Amino acid sequence: GSSLMIWLFGYELRDTIIVFSKKDIFVISSKKKTEFLRPLRDALTKRDDLPSMTLLTRVKGDSGEEHMKTITENLKNLKNVGHFPKDQFKGELVKTWKIKLKEIEIDQVDATAAIALCLAVKDDNELATLRKVSQYTSDIFNKIVRNELMNIVDEEKKVKHSKMSATIENIVTEGKKCILPGMDKDSLEVCYTPIIQSTSYSLKFSASSNDDKIDYSNHSAVTVLYGTRYKSYCSNISRTVLVEPSEKQQSNYDFLLGVVEKVYTTMTEGTKLCDVYNKCLELIKEKQPSWGENFPKNIGFGTGIEFREPSLLIGPKNTNVIKKNMAFVIQIGVTGLKEDDRVYAMMLGDTVVIGDAGASVLTPSKKKIRSVSIFLKGEDDGSEKEEDENIMDNITRQSKRNAVLENKLRNEPLSDDKRKEHQRRLTEKLNNEAKERLSAKKNGFVAKKKVQTSVAFKNLTSFPNNDPDIRDLKIMVDKKHESVIIPIFGVPTPFHISTIKNVSKSEEGDYVYLRINLNVPGAQVVKEVDFAHPDATFLKEITFRSSMRKGFSGQVPAHNLNNAFRIIKEVQKNFKQYENEKKELEDVIEQETLKIVSTKGVPRLKDLYCRPNLSARRVIGTLEAHSNGFRFHNTHGGNIDVIYNTIRNAFFQPCDKEMLIMLHFYLKHPIMIGKKKTYHICFYTEVGEIMTDLGKSSHMYDRDDIEAEHAEREMRQKLKGAFKNFIEKVENLTRGKLEFDTPFRDLGFHGVPFRSSCLLQPTTHCLINVIEWPPFVICLDEVELIHFERVQFQLKNFDMVFIFKDYSRKVEMINSIPMSSLDAIKEWLNSCDLKYGEGAISLNWTKIMKTINDDPDGFFEDGGWKFLDPESEDEAEDSEEEGDGSWGPGEQNSEDGSEESDSDEDYDSDSDGSQSGSGSGTGSSEESGKDWSDLEAEAKRDDQKRSREEEDSPDRKRKRPSGGASKKKQRR
Repeated sequence: GSSLMIWLFGYELRDTIIVFSKKDIFVISSKKKTEFLRPLRDALTKRDDLPSMTLLTRVKGDSGEEHMKTITENLKNLKNVGHFPKDQFKGELVKTWKIKLKEIEIDQVDATAAIALCLAVKDDNELATLRKVSQYTSDIFNKIVRNELMNIVDEEKKVKHSKMSATIENIVTEGKKCILPGMDKDSLEVCYTPIIQSTSYSLKFSASSNDDKIDYSNHSAVTVLYGTRYKSYCSNISRTVLVEPSEKQQSNYDFLLGVVEKVYTTMTEGTKLCDVYNKCLELIKEKQPSWGENFPKNIGFGTGIEFREPSLLIGPKNTNVIKKNMAFVIQIGVTGLKEDDRVYAMMLGDTVVIGDAGASVLTPSKKKIRSVSIFLKGEDDGSEKEEDENIMDNITRQSKRNAVLENKLRNEPLSDDKRKEHQRRLTEKLNNEAKERLSAKKNGFVAKKKVQTSVAFKNLTSFPNNDPDIRDLKIMVDKKHESVIIPIFGVPTPFHISTIKNVSKSEEGDYVYLRINLNVPGAQVVKEVDFAHPDATFLKEITFRSSMRKGFSGQVPAHNLNNAFRIIKEVQKNFKQYENEKKELEDVIEQETLKIVSTKGVPRLKDLYCRPNLSARRVIGTLEAHSNGFRFHNTHGGNIDVIYNTIRNAFFQPCDKEMLIMLHFYLKHPIMIGKKKTYHICFYTEVGEIMTDLGKSSHMYDRDDIEAEHAEREMRQKLKGAFKNFIEKVENLTRGKLEFDTPFRDLGFHGVPFRSSCLLQPTTHCLINVIEWPPFVICLDEVELIHFERVQFQLKNFDMVFIFKDYSRKVEMINSIPMSSLDAIKEWLNSCDLKYGEGAISLNWTKIMKTINDDPDGFFEDGGWKFLDPESEDEAEDSEEEGDGSWGPGEQNSEDGSEESDSDEDYDSDSDGSQSGSGSGTGSSEESGKDWSDLEAEAKRDDQKRSREEEDSPDRKRKRPSGGASKKKQRR
């Protein structure tokens, strides 16, 4: 009854009786409440298709018996009346009404379920309120709850479950930190007391948080469960935070997440609630039979004004049908799981609304294992909390591809010996994996790409027999069939244009020569030609001669050769152009049809530009996220569709220290943008002014400049928030299948991947630069190893070469990387478990990869990629020096050699003397122990001593070397 009043009037009217019939609505209430309803009564009197409203005002202290007689007279002809028996209202008015109903002897029917089904389907205003409260609930977990849990684990705090629960309740009700624009914080409240559990578990909403301390030891699980009510509409979220989970726990969590996703896809319009539960239970019994005993009797319920609607319980016996725009609270969990000697539980839940393609999650908090787990580093690795403002909503502190911040690399570098040992292990692992991969590829059947044979004429009917040039045995070019008909021994013979290698024309005297070279087996041709009968006899060359003098008919015979030469060249050009276009479009696939969502709540970003452009000029447009893909439509009416399944990697490039903020998509297969194919497509907007007027003079305290900078900072924050909000909605819409990767700017380094220098930034899975165009993206999963070239102390830059696991793929190279970035790059690659090598010279990678592909077994028998290790090169040089008996110190025959050997002996004797002195004397040992400050002080004293000596001898100071300048001039 209270929910119906709130749904109808927006308020709960106490001490009020409302009776609905087909023709009339009767209201008994106080004067103030009837005045509140008077505008509604006046509006109903103007409508003939709606029942009229009668307002009966009750005086204070009056039981309202006289007004009730008016209502009961109208109810006598009815068989039954609906009521809400679970609502136990109190007061004299209610008691009197119950007595009057018994007097007329009318049957009372429970109308709770029927009214609940009517209220279950939400309108647009209700959905907007649900989205707001669900986003608020999700933000509290993303920005506060899980960060608080991280701090508790990092700082090893002793916090009670009940205290954490009270903290969450205060955050929800205060509404200071995560409240959305336009929300009224006075309308916020909790649906129930938040539930935090880590020692004993219960999946019921009636459970409470005990006074035990939160357990964050290894393999522990902390469950978080709370709900928020805003303007009487409810939302709920439940998560499980795993601390240093084992592989078994990770596997269990991934399976539970898969069950949740399965439930979301099953909840479509027209499906019975019992079928949703039964399919979920069947999946669990099939994959995890041991979970069946502890699986709950329901996995969710309808929600709205009532937090838990019993008539919409998702259980094995509820046959009610799901309808579009219904809202549900889903909670799936299991208790009694065991890991070592501990018993733990896991639960996952969201607030969802039913859409066209199933359940759409309204609480977009990440649920994947890397987003809700805490992985602790060992003591040897220097465990320390990593913080990076560019990492959006990432609480996973270590993963295989997770980068380490640059300042940490400089402050806490791994020992060189440890890194070399790790690289040595990676080399052995790399060679073994490459052997297995190549052997599997060798044993497997690789279908060879079939080259289509071009046919001049498919049948005799298409052959132009009646053409006059053919009857006169002249060369005839058929443009339609792309063929050249040549008379050979008096027989017109067709040749397709693809069989002609080249054609040339020359003039000698009064004659014109036309030479046609044809493709034959064994000849080196640019285009691969499929010969149906390679053992047959082929015609390689044909030469025609014709006179330039006029014949008896008055025509020049050479005109036919000139015309044939011109047309053959033209047809060859068109055919090659067609073949190139066809080859370019070979890997272009046709995307599936975009499923448009027609509702107003589609995630969208406005005022964006697109690269590559649809037209020659930049056109502004809007990016929308629909059921299965994105659509970008500009102001000129052009559309670009990108399906989620075709996206390989999605990147979010923030505007921190950049003039652009963008979303970049790296596709699995190219798509056509206009007339060009592309693997990359990005949508961006500019932040601030890219061009600056250098002629404008301004003061550092100019008010206009300060206001402009302040406006630009606000614009950056606003754009960043809009893009992040869009990304969260998209990840929620795709249920985590599409995730956006943010680059780690602090790990970036400058290099030249194409023609200009740019900042290359690592991400979790890639190395990218998407600011410049064309973009540079390398997936680390595809990389076999990295080799550094031109690594020499006297050089300022070095090159970086990427060798891929697919040896047929061309290597990628980044040039001119500053030498100061070498150590940081090595540490990053080492943390990503990527093998790297280095050398002083540049290698010919085309020949190296060809050698490997020709004989992979022999390559790995000789050590594989070990030849790139610097240690192997040093050992090889040492072995050559030891084994070469033709050279040694003091064995030179020439005078120059003797001089060099003498100088070497002198150097050796000096070094030996210094070494022997360091063993016995005290002075050298003191020198070896000097630090930089001592050496600088000693150098300063030497400089002062030298300046004093020069002051004592002024003549020497003024004296200039005679003949120095003249000698330089003569040399020049």
